[in-house]
Amino acid sequence: MNLKALTPLMFGLSLLGGTALAASTASVGQAAPAFSVSDANGKPVSLADFKGKTVVLEWVNPECPYVRKHYDSANMQATQKAATTQGVVWLSVNSTHASHYDFKKPAEMQAWTQKQGAAPTATLMDGDGKIGRAYGARTTPHMYVIDARGTLVYAGGIDDKPSSNPGDVKTAKNLVTAALTDVLAGKAVAQPVTRPYGCSVKYSDG
Repeated sequence: MNLKALTPLMFGLSLLGGTALAASTASVGQAAPAFSVSDANGKPVSLADFKGKTVVLEWVNPECPYVRKHYDSANMQATQKAATTQGVVWLSVNSTHASHYDFKKPAEMQAWTQKQGAAPTATLMDGDGKIGRAYGARTTPHMYVIDARGTLVYAGGIDDKPSSNPGDVKTAKNLVTAALTDVLAGKAVAQPVTRPYGCSVKYSDG
C-alpha cells in the first residue's frame, strides 16, 4: 500500500471527522477543560493533579501511519523526553472507541508504549471520547500545551510536515518543542494554533 498516495485522502477524512467537534470545544487562550480518567495501569489521573505545571496532551493511535511516522523515527520519544526532563508533564491520550478495530486494551497500550521506548508521564485511556471531544481532538497525533496557570496555549500539529514519511522529520519544524520553549521562557507562544494532521480519531460515531 502506498501511504504517500493515501495522505491527502486520510488528511481530508481527519478534517471531516473533526467538524462535529468544533461547536463546544477548548479554545486557545482559555482555561483547559478539566478531566479525570484512568491511565493504562488503571490509576486515576486528573488534570488537577498537575496544577502549577506545564502539560502536553498527545493524541495517539498505534495503528495510525502518521503516529508510526513519529514513533518509528523516534521523534515523538525524543520530544517527550526533552519535555519531561524540563519538568513538563506529558500525557498521551488514546480516544479510540472499543468498537473500533484499532482499539487496544489498557495492557496492550502499555505494552506498546514500553516497546516503543516512549516516555509519557502517563497514557490515558479515553475510550468514551470525553477528553477528546472536550479538546476537539481530530487527528492522531493532535497536540496541545497547557501552561502552569491551566491555560491552553497551543493546539495543532506536532510539526509542519503533514506527511506519513518518517524521513520528513529531519527537515520539519517541531511545533510542540517551539511552543514549550516559549512557555518555559515565560513568553507568549509564537504559533499558538497550527493545523493538525494524521488519521481521524476513532470516536464511537466515527
